[in-house]
Amino acid sequence: MAKDEKGKPDKEYTIVVNGREKTVTTTELGENDLIALAYENPPTGEMICFTITYRRGQGNKPEGTLDEGDTVKLKEGMIFNVTATDKS
Repeated sequence: MAKDEKGKPDKEYTIVVNGREKTVTTTELGENDLIALAYENPPTGEMICFTITYRRGQGNKPEGTLDEGDTVKLKEGMIFNVTATDKS
């Protein structure tokens, strides 16, 4: 198991991304992290955009949408849906 800068083991979080359980050892994830967890080979193209929603989140924001450039603090059992759309 990896260790943080103080030598303590990193906490593992089991989250669900597009219906599949994933284990991560970071406390926050951003848009690109979630896209990589959702798709082995993410769709690409000039008109492709992603919508990321989550639920079972922390504190006063248990659900929401992740905007470009945002990060979300993880909580055990969080559920993410990552959808690619073509803006054509």
